[in-house]
Amino acid sequence: MTRTSPQPGSDPAPPPPSPPAPMPAYDAETLAAVLAVLPEVDAVELKLTVPGADHRRVLDRLGIDALDATIRQVVFFDTPALDLSTAGLVVRARRTQRKDGDLTAKVRPMLPADVPATVRRADGFKVEVDASPAGFTCSCSATRRLPDDDVRALLDDVGRLPGLLDRTQRSLLEPRLPAGVTLDDLRVLGPTTLLKARFAPEGLPRRLTAELWFLPDGDRILELSTKAAPAAAFQAAAETKVFLTSRGVDLGAPQETKTRAALAAFAARSAAV
Repeated sequence: MTRTSPQPGSDPAPPPPSPPAPMPAYDAETLAAVLAVLPEVDAVELKLTVPGADHRRVLDRLGIDALDATIRQVVFFDTPALDLSTAGLVVRARRTQRKDGDLTAKVRPMLPADVPATVRRADGFKVEVDASPAGFTCSCSATRRLPDDDVRALLDDVGRLPGLLDRTQRSLLEPRLPAGVTLDDLRVLGPTTLLKARFAPEGLPRRLTAELWFLPDGDRILELSTKAAPAAAFQAAAETKVFLTSRGVDLGAPQETKTRAALAAFAARSAAV
């Protein structure tokens, strides 16, 4: 076939489309680590944070309506220097619109094999894998439901915290507190407000959750997530990757965790006061 040159005044042929960016994948070592821990965990949560410049576009393409979201407040308890966070500990309380609140103590990373049997069987305790394109973390947490009035009171009087932590939460926290730090040294960091929406997008056989966090420095974090049973984790990951890619979501964007970003913002604000 003879190639013909464009006639004078005609539009040049459009350039060929760029190949799609490859979807991020775990290497063999990371996959082996995930496979080793999955049989012992209670759930897997797949997470993706969306770059700020893409928030509106992604929300529109996924058909998420902010008016369908639930309003939440989250408050953290740590030292001004974030000693608990550095030690892999998180203490968090949440308020949810028209519902009871909760109080959580979390250790990450922590493997199931490191959990005493008595703690493993306790109410409100779970072992969960959080996985994102950047990697995965296995964490252990204990959550206690609280009346909303108790959570509100914590915002004004952090001295109530030790009395509200149950035995399981204390067993997670106290042996791992940094040297020289006690529960009485913790301060309120927050609250921050967020919008949380669960939805069932067309073309994906599972529900997604979108959380939009409003940080005190004016920044926002949009996280998309879905939960799966350990046995279905890889199937869920494949389906979710294909779906999000088809909607133009960048799976290769830099990732950040909501908790770390919020703690850093609160600590910076506290230091500036």
